[in-house]
Amino acid sequence: MESQPESTPPPKKLLTRLNVAASNSRIGKYFKLAERNSTFTTELRAGTATFLTMAYILAVNASILTDSGGPCSVSDCVPLCSDPTVAVSNCTGQNLRVVQPDQSCKFDPVNPGYAKCLEKVRKDLIVATVASSLIGCVIMGAFANLPLALAPGMGTNAYFAYTVVGFHGSGNISYRSALAAVFIEGLIFLLISAIGLRSKLAKLVPKPVRISSSAGIGLFLAFIGLQNNQGIGLIAYSSSTLVTLGACPSSSLASLAPVVTAANGTVSLIPGGTVSGSILCLNGRMESPTFWLGIVGFVIIAYCLVKNIKGAMIYGIVFVTAVSWLRNTKVTEFPNTDAGNSAHDYFKKVVDIHLIQSTAGALSFKSIRKAYFWEALVTFLYVDILDTTGTLYSMARFAGFIDEKGNFEGQYFAFMSDATSIVVGSLLGTSPVTAFIESSTGIREGGRTGLTALTVAAYFFLAFFFTPLLASIPGWAVGPPLILVGVLMMRAVTDIEWNDMRQAIPAFVTLILMPLTYSIAYGLIGGIGTYIVLHLWDWGEEALVKFGVIKRREDGFSGAHSLVNRQDGEATKAVELEQV
Repeated sequence: MESQPESTPPPKKLLTRLNVAASNSRIGKYFKLAERNSTFTTELRAGTATFLTMAYILAVNASILTDSGGPCSVSDCVPLCSDPTVAVSNCTGQNLRVVQPDQSCKFDPVNPGYAKCLEKVRKDLIVATVASSLIGCVIMGAFANLPLALAPGMGTNAYFAYTVVGFHGSGNISYRSALAAVFIEGLIFLLISAIGLRSKLAKLVPKPVRISSSAGIGLFLAFIGLQNNQGIGLIAYSSSTLVTLGACPSSSLASLAPVVTAANGTVSLIPGGTVSGSILCLNGRMESPTFWLGIVGFVIIAYCLVKNIKGAMIYGIVFVTAVSWLRNTKVTEFPNTDAGNSAHDYFKKVVDIHLIQSTAGALSFKSIRKAYFWEALVTFLYVDILDTTGTLYSMARFAGFIDEKGNFEGQYFAFMSDATSIVVGSLLGTSPVTAFIESSTGIREGGRTGLTALTVAAYFFLAFFFTPLLASIPGWAVGPPLILVGVLMMRAVTDIEWNDMRQAIPAFVTLILMPLTYSIAYGLIGGIGTYIVLHLWDWGEEALVKFGVIKRREDGFSGAHSLVNRQDGEATKAVELEQV
């Protein structure tokens, strides 16, 4: 009987052969592809998904930090004629005079020289965001071997820009001093990460404040995204209720300033006061073309999130931005003005390697003796300890890396990676870098190794060459993702014990103060302070019992107990307390 020829197995597909070869290579063994039940192509796909969901940070972070004014100052403003329509060179005549710039040149109507400086700063900050994110992802991927991506954190960048430095430098300390605070905080963060104190410090913050701070930051970001300067412009100023419905066309917006009238009738800005640009809606509510375009972007992102489509944020930004790039429309990012023409000329380059000119190495330690400097430093440190550590643990748990002791493989280098990135970022001019919760999208796609993070780093590297496009993303394209990032961050409120008022009240105070005081720091202070006040009685009682001043004795009836006061060696019954 003739033997049947053995059937040959079908040839392996190209991707399968690639994955097998990668797993058996030195790189595959270093990143433990087979051990973590992953493949090379899976890691590439996971890295792509992660980048798509967090790529919005490149435009959003640069736009938010540019609102601080960066290193730009009054010295960047140029003299103007008293009649804005007349050039300075022709400013001669009986009723004309050359006006030298002062602090008001930084606010609406923004001086052309200051506006030019801001545009340069925005380009610098895009590159700084790219560089700090790239470095963080490389360290996380190559040394920690975790599928986590890093970039300047949402929330801390808003605190940096709007609370610490203030809009166009109207805050308590300068942009340069704020970078110094971030630099010192980064070094401290690096130290406590190196010696293992990081997770222990995070646990010292009261649990309700710790949980609600994430949601509070989300509300803060949503509030920013609803305003005009860095959002869709739905919220405007009201002299009677502080805020009201806006969405007016730019021609119907007015600036406000606190002024004082002297005895001779001269009107001047109150010392320390600033001009608030384009916040008062005179007429035409809900008639802004850019607002409705932003709403379309919001719907696109929201629908993609509902359908669980990867890259939801970037799709909305791309659509709104593409429409805004069309000239001679009511929603164009490039109006027919000198500033609009200049921005359009730069945009047309498409590919351009921009070198950081003004934000790199801009640190200044002149304000180190001011209380505001240390308030900012401590807040940055607390948020980094809490937010970054919490994100790392939650993502490691989501990926299945947490062991029975609550630790995970690569933990030490994961902690060191974001701390190192904070220091590097401050030297480049950006706010603190943190692990991004959007890393969950890559993990959901199957990412389990550092190759996912290195893939994200490769995409950030490509972004170096497309600065002209990234610098031309308008505020109404950035607003919708800010609002919806706030939605995602609100998930944390489900972990608050709302039935326990001692937990619920501090959580709510933290939650509500952050957006309404426009400060993460004030929210944290309010929440922690409320928590302490509500627990003082219990802590005092426990201290008295501990030191033997009073004694708690269980009576055994309905859970009742007695407090016994020790006086002259005799125990006398003092108070009967009934458990509810």
